[in-house]
Amino acid sequence: MAELSAFPKLGEILVAEGFIEQEQLDRSLAESEEKNLRIGEVLIALGFAMEEHVYLGLAKQMGVPFYSSEQVLEGKEDIVRIVPEAFAKENSLIAVKLADETLTIAMADPDDIIAIDNLRKLTDEEGLKLELAMGSPQAIQHAIGQLYVRIRKQQETSEVIGDLKFFTESDEGDEGMVDMTKEHEDTDAPIIKLVNLIIGEALKERATDIHIEPREDHVVVRYRVDGVLLEVMKPPRNAHNGIVARVKIISKLNIAEKRLPQDGRFTIKAKDREVDVRVSILPTVNGEKIVLRLLDKGTFGFTLATLGFEDHHYKLFKRNIIKPYGLIIVSGPTGSGKSTSLYASLREVMSVQDNITTVEDPVEYHLDGINQVQVKPRIGLTFASSLRSILRQDPDRLLIGEIRDEETADIAIKFSLTGHLVFTTVHANDAPSTVTRLIDIGVPPFLCGSSLLLVMAQRLVRTLCPNCKTEYEPTETELDYLDLNPEDIEGVTWYKGRGCVHCRDTGYYGRTGIFELLPVTHEIRRLIYDNSSQDEIRELAEHQGMETLRQQGISKAKRGMTSLAEILRVTTE
Repeated sequence: MAELSAFPKLGEILVAEGFIEQEQLDRSLAESEEKNLRIGEVLIALGFAMEEHVYLGLAKQMGVPFYSSEQVLEGKEDIVRIVPEAFAKENSLIAVKLADETLTIAMADPDDIIAIDNLRKLTDEEGLKLELAMGSPQAIQHAIGQLYVRIRKQQETSEVIGDLKFFTESDEGDEGMVDMTKEHEDTDAPIIKLVNLIIGEALKERATDIHIEPREDHVVVRYRVDGVLLEVMKPPRNAHNGIVARVKIISKLNIAEKRLPQDGRFTIKAKDREVDVRVSILPTVNGEKIVLRLLDKGTFGFTLATLGFEDHHYKLFKRNIIKPYGLIIVSGPTGSGKSTSLYASLREVMSVQDNITTVEDPVEYHLDGINQVQVKPRIGLTFASSLRSILRQDPDRLLIGEIRDEETADIAIKFSLTGHLVFTTVHANDAPSTVTRLIDIGVPPFLCGSSLLLVMAQRLVRTLCPNCKTEYEPTETELDYLDLNPEDIEGVTWYKGRGCVHCRDTGYYGRTGIFELLPVTHEIRRLIYDNSSQDEIRELAEHQGMETLRQQGISKAKRGMTSLAEILRVTTE
């Protein structure tokens, strides 16, 4: 290493530390004098030195401690929050350490007298001493973005937790709710606080499901956000029994039963939200696993125009849902947005002249002007029994939450053939297989063909995060798996998400729908009458212009709405 003079200059320090060569320093000094710029700025601009190395040199020159990008990120939230976020951003500084009543602040400019004066006032009010350190501006701003977001989320979650109230149905099975928080007043107990934290954070993160999974030496809590599971915390293994017991208590399940699966439900009321929670408990080799399904019972805010339809699909779907009678089926796996599409359809056709009734399990959204029936098999209120009663209620349009068995399918078909428009869902992989699924349930082909108007399969794909969306070149593997040729991708700009604080480093935020619409034409109807296979139906439908789910997904990826990796995850050939 080169020797330093009594009062070293920045360039000398960087050369001595081995961050730059002497030739690079000489060239930078010449340009610095010519353009009247600081030597550090020139070194960074020419690419001779990293910003962090330059600021490390400045810290040595000034005789103050230096905090690297990793070190400023290690600041604990309760220390960081001492300095207000707006002040930290404005002055490019962050609190990094608190020891012996001395608060250490990493600053991009420890010579900023005004900022230091304000910091001294702040630390005096807190009864703390002030110690200055240095960090690079980029590292400090990145840390501010990361840590203050966590602090805000903690504060929001704490507010949610404070407002959480748990309700469960009374033993008689009626709609009267029993407030479980009143039955168990010790809300400061650690396990109760932990369960409230898990649920409160899930509500803040837009989660649709919570998975609490016991492992050999710990418990894993995962949230399903935008259709994908994300690990969020790992409580200790000794907390597992308490978590299970707490969930069973608020769900009114048998605490002593640990050998058999159990299903329950409860309702959460927090501020202006009401969330219906479906509880499933499954015994595993490591203990009981809990899955909580969160169903927001708030106001329904979707319309057909906001679901993600292409223009020609929107017109085709709209043309069929305004018909006076027939059967419209939406298919897909659990969580693919089927119910949302049907609710949006009902909103589109709602009229004071029509009597619209739904039979659902559960009622996910409350729609004003529509009669909604919640199925309760425990007391004999099944899909079939409800539908038989509804027939005497003079209905015009009917929504059946799901066709699960032959009896429900038979009633739905007969409704559609006697002057009613029926909307329903079926669990199937795509539109052609939905037809064969109905026949497999027990619907005769001639009734199936006579009643069907339209079959729509759908999936939800994650949309790219607008804050970290970036261009990229697809890999050969992606193009091969998606069967894309060079001419298919020519002139197309592809995007993916880098990951950021806003999207929890996933690269995605929110979801949109992709749809496969199969209108039942005369030719398709003849195939159904002949009990043809789903492959024959699919071949004719594609010949008539049906776009598959994968084709729809690729179209959205070409427009920069999602990524090819997401289409590969959600669709098949």
